[in-house]
Amino acid sequence: MAAQSSKGSIYDFTVKDAKGNDVELSKYKGKVLLIVNVASQCGLTSSNYTELTKLYENHKDKGLEILAFPCNQFGGQEPGNNEQILEFACTRFKAEFPIFDKVDVNGENTAPIYKFLKSSKGGLLGDDLKWNFSKFLVDKEGNIVDRYAPTTSPLSIEKDVKKLLGIA
Repeated sequence: MAAQSSKGSIYDFTVKDAKGNDVELSKYKGKVLLIVNVASQCGLTSSNYTELTKLYENHKDKGLEILAFPCNQFGGQEPGNNEQILEFACTRFKAEFPIFDKVDVNGENTAPIYKFLKSSKGGLLGDDLKWNFSKFLVDKEGNIVDRYAPTTSPLSIEKDVKKLLGIA
């Protein structure tokens, strides 16, 4: 595997939430996770946030968590600070899923969680994420099950989510 992380499981990571607090991902054990790098000024923003919110509303009570990581590496499309990002997502799209600290998903300063995700599920054209709204689906045991392109609609992967939730 390319650039295998020293971490063995998604649950071994601690990340920062948008308010700067440590969040141990082990708190999500037993849940299906959809991990997404988000941006507020991307052509894909409206459709993705709208569908992510709908997907979350439909399945949060059944064990789905969507973990959103803002990233400004693609066209500078997430220039705001964490407070502005939270206000945007929660006001405009009524997002209730967790939004974390802004991270790099590629390059020298790639966040450890993204190094792990990319080493677990490489992309079609290499491991680097190609744009905003790349998605990683994680099962209840913490295994990275699939990786979806930025243009993949969140509702189009609902069948995969439901299967992992055991409601397919």
